[in-house]
Parts: sequence; structure tokens; C-alpha cells
Amino acid sequence: MPPAVKLALPTLPPIVAACLGALVAALRPPRPATSSLIQHFTAGIVFSAAALELLPKDRTYASLPVVVGFALGLGLMLAIRALSRVVETRLETARLPVSLIIVTAIDLLIDGLVLGIAFSAGDQTGLILTVALTLEVLFLALSVSAALAAAGIGRTLAIAIPMAMSALLSLAAVIGNAVFSGLPPTPYAALLGLGTVALLYLVTEELLTEAHEVPDTPLATAAFFVGFVVFFLLEGAV
Repeated sequence: MPPAVKLALPTLPPIVAACLGALVAALRPPRPATSSLIQHFTAGIVFSAAALELLPKDRTYASLPVVVGFALGLGLMLAIRALSRVVETRLETARLPVSLIIVTAIDLLIDGLVLGIAFSAGDQTGLILTVALTLEVLFLALSVSAALAAAGIGRTLAIAIPMAMSALLSLAAVIGNAVFSGLPPTPYAALLGLGTVALLYLVTEELLTEAHEVPDTPLATAAFFVGFVVFFLLEGAV
């Protein structure tokens, strides 16, 4: 089996999750409180993935390249946020949620590259991280599909567009693994640091920030820690 196909197969669950999320959102969009609950749970899963899978691997390398990777990762994520705000400002009058589609596509590409890095560290790391990112892709598909349905483009496109976008994660994972797997230890350590920051940024500046746009509840807060523990148990069982 070609390496690209071998890697693409484990990335199918996020695509399936996107299909499910798009279908649910197009037919019956979740209430804001439900979305916040899902975001908290997903944030706990992704945070746990960064803490239990990527950070321990960061510590097996020299500290300097990892710190450089942290700095590069932070700079990259801040640059993406600045670009996203420019896009949102210029396209805020558009009938379709073009800015949301663009920002989501960028998120999926970044997630795919991080997944490619994880698979280059080992199949187990990649598979476990796939579980975490599957839930994130589910929520992204929910958001995009609900926004498209609200714009009145029809259910078919509201379902099809998020499904097609989810393939970006699989494509980026395959490309990232092919490019990064043969790197020498020093640049690879920097790359691991970058990937760790990307996941932590996703949790703190995207998932939790959006989740707190609605009044917080004890149940939603608990969902974050439930997600963390669920991933902790899953990682320990593999």
C-alpha cells in the first residue's frame, strides 16, 4: 500500500465526523448552550492531547530548538489571527459566510499539518491525535453548515461544503508527514514545538473563547475536564 494511502486511511474519521456535523447542523442547528458544551468537551480533549502526546516528546529533545518552535508557532498563529480579522472586515457585508469558510479552511490545514507531524513521531501518536481532532472537525463542520444554512444557500450545499473542506485536513496530514518525517532531530524538535503551540492556541484562543460567548454553566465547565480525563484514559489504554 502506498505510504500516502496508508496515512490517508486513519484520517478518514474526521471526514466522517464532518459529514455528521454538517448533516445535523443543516437539518437542526444545535442551541448555543449545546454548542458551548461541545466546545468545552472538545477543548479538554485537544488540551489533553497536547499535554500527554506532544509535550512529552518535546522533552526528549534539546530545549533550545523546542523553544524556537514554540516562538515560531505563536508567531504563526498570531499572524493567522490577524489575517482572519482582515478577511472578516473586508467580507463582513457578503451574503455568504465567506470569511468563516476561509478561516475554517486555514484551521483545517494547520490541524492537518500537526497531524502529519504526529504521525511522523509514531503511528500511535498520530492515531491518538486523530481522535482529538475528529471532535474538533465535528464542531467546525457544525459551525460552517449552520452559517451556510442561515445564509439561505440550501441544505445540499450547506452539507456538501463542510464535507469537502474536511478533506483539507487529510491532504495536509499526508503532505506534512511526507515533508517532515525525514527531518534531522534539531529542526524536527522545533517542528514539534510549533505543533504543540498550535494545539494549545486552538484550545485557549478559539474553542474556549467561542464557548464563552454564551453564559457559562457548571456543566459546560465540567465538560472540559471530562474531555481531558476521557482522553487521558484513552491514551493510557492504547
